[in-house]
Order: sequence, then structure tokens, then C-alpha cells
Amino acid sequence: MSFSLPHTGEPSSFPTVRTAIVGASGYSGEELVRLLLAHPYTKLVAATSRQYTGETVAHVFPKFASHPLAKTLRFCEPQIELLTREADLVFLALPHGVAAEFALPLLAAGCRVIDLSADFRLRDAAVYREFYGHDHPAPGLLAQAVYGLPEIRRNAIRTSNLVASPGCYPTSILLPLIPLLRDGIIQSRGIVANSLSGVSGAGRKAEIDFLFVECNESLRAYGVPKHRHLSEIEQELSSAADTEVVIQFIPHLVPVNRGIATSISVTPVNAVTDASEAEQLHREISASYAAAYRNEPFIRILEGKALPDTKNVVGTNVLELAWRVDIRTGRLLVLSAQDNILKGASGQAVQSMNIMCGYPETTGLP
Repeated sequence: MSFSLPHTGEPSSFPTVRTAIVGASGYSGEELVRLLLAHPYTKLVAATSRQYTGETVAHVFPKFASHPLAKTLRFCEPQIELLTREADLVFLALPHGVAAEFALPLLAAGCRVIDLSADFRLRDAAVYREFYGHDHPAPGLLAQAVYGLPEIRRNAIRTSNLVASPGCYPTSILLPLIPLLRDGIIQSRGIVANSLSGVSGAGRKAEIDFLFVECNESLRAYGVPKHRHLSEIEQELSSAADTEVVIQFIPHLVPVNRGIATSISVTPVNAVTDASEAEQLHREISASYAAAYRNEPFIRILEGKALPDTKNVVGTNVLELAWRVDIRTGRLLVLSAQDNILKGASGQAVQSMNIMCGYPETTGLP
């Protein structure tokens, strides 16, 4: 699936920031290339890929060939000296464990860093070791990293030099739940989240499980009962609830290119046994989301009969959100949909960049 470059509008007086992407040939890296080529206030000065070193961006990604810079910008080796000399802000679109090796020297040289891996999302190195199976490569940086969920951590992102962009699954769970936990509307126990993700969420890699004939006409759960993203989900939910939160999370692979649909079942703090109590809960939830997201350009709250649908958000940086009160079970159902590569990865990272650089937050984002 390909998307046209977004319209950037007229130039303005905002200063230009020189950007670089380390790991620019994966799905998230490719999307960053698209967004940064079209961004009116940034200049993409370097895109690294060992696989495509020496080839132009236009040759590797023909969909960008109409952009003049894509015809001249060549993929290069990820050299720290080049990056620190040419770039002001660097995106790391690398596997976990590798990104931290680049973050250390880049930060020391004065570059600002937005990391799309999991290396700086967790505050506790022991939790990182538990979920990722090895010691953290740069534990001294964990305290200064900001978890880059813009709608929740905007002020901290603004002044940070190291932003850890959230995972796609966590974004689809945290944005619906944080306001409700923070406002004491739902219980912190008994949360169950089911997510369905397109195959691009596994990254651009040749593994048997992700071949077309293995994924097409197939639906399957994976990463159960302890998916790696649980670590950051529980960390951020615990922070919002001001108590330890442990949830059940079941991710599924579905045969679509991109998109995540998440359904979450929670228990309200106040019991719901009849229509009047359900209506009261509905009003509380509506007020909570309005207070949290009323002015958020990338949160679309659905009321009435509409439910989140990936077809409405793929190709955008928008997360759709809705809920239903189930009187029969006394539970609350919260649902979301987003593009896993945009709001779940590269779009959200550019959203954080806009905040860090003082640009209008929606700049360059579909």
C-alpha cells in the first residue's frame, strides 16, 4: 500500500531542523522518510541502511521519486561522526539493544534523539532484562528518557533530548485507559486487552511466520501470556493509577498490511446493574475523555453507534476511540483503532519532534 506525500503548505519563519534516520529501510524508517521529505520545517540530511548503502532514496523507494531530495540523497552507513556533524535531531528506527549504542554518542555530541525501539521506554533496567532477555546497554540514560506519548507527556517531551516513542500496541491501550484510571472511573485490577495487528507490525524481515502463505487467510494469537510490550503498558498504567497495575494482554496477527484494532474489558469502580447506572457511567467517561482529549488533533472520540475501524485511520496519525457499557456483565468495553506504523510508530515520533522543535503539532502529519 502506498500513500502520496502530504501537502506541506507555504514556508514559514520556523527554523529548519536537520534530521537523520538510523535504520531507514524498515517499515517505520520508510514512513519516517516519507514524512520528513514532506515536512516543511525539516531537512533530511542522512538516511542509513547497510543493505542499501550508496543507493538513492528514490531508487530504493520509487514512490518518493517525485521529491527532488530523494533523487540525490543516498543511503549511507550509520557513522556516528557523520550523524553528529550533519544532524540536529536523529530518529533511531533500530531493533532493541542496538538503538542504545547509537543514543549514547549522539546525546554526548549534543544531538536530540527520538528512539522508536524499546530501549528507553522502561524506567527500570531489571524490568528490561526480564522482558527483553539481556542487560540494558545504557542503563544510565533511563532516568533522562521521556516516554513519548504526546497527549500524556507533552510538557516533558518539549524539553527532552531523549524521547522513547511508545510501541504500537501500548499506544492503542494506554490512550483509552489512562484518563479512566487517572480519574478513578475504572478498577486497576481485572483489565483484559485483545489487539489485532497487521503483519507490518512484525517489521520488514524474511521469516517463515510472516510469509504471505503463512499469514493470508489466517488469524492467530502470539506472544502469550507475556508479550514484551506488557512491560511498558503496565508501567504507564501503574503511573496513571498510582498503584501497581497488572493486565492480561493477548495480541493477534491478522492478514492485513497495517492497522491495529484493540478491545479492552475493564470493571467500573461503581457497579453498573441497570440503565440509570449505565447512563451515569457513560456521562463520567464522556467527561473524562473530553477533559483529556478535547483539544487533541489526533484523538477521534466516537459517540453514538460508530465504533473504531482501521479503515478510518490507516494512512493517518489518528487514534479512534469508543466505549460501551455492558449492563449484563457489569463491565465496560473500551475500543480503539490506529495505524500501527503512523500513530503506533513513525507518525507519533514526528508528532514528538514537532513538540520538541516548537512547530505546530500537526505539521507534516496526515
